[in-house]
Amino acid sequence: MRFLLALVGIAAVIVVAMVSLGLLSFQTRPGSLPSVHVDGGTAPAVTANVATLSVGTEDKVVDVPTVGTTQKTIAVPTIHMNKPGDGTSNAAAE
Repeated sequence: MRFLLALVGIAAVIVVAMVSLGLLSFQTRPGSLPSVHVDGGTAPAVTANVATLSVGTEDKVVDVPTVGTTQKTIAVPTIHMNKPGDGTSNAAAE
């Protein structure tokens, strides 16, 4: 498999080198799209029998869990930052 891949790669390099040196050239001419004329016609007829859908609401009794909260004091991490020049920096460190 590697051999085939290497062979294709070498062939591509050879073709590119031949084109760049002028040893190989391709003659091309611009193409054009064919002209198409449509006269009359009808779209196909389609009939479909589909189901009907009714959307509404009804009352049902369901079990709903209740969620409660309590307040508790805990220690949370804090960060205090003293910006230089705002007057709150530690003067003893200078």
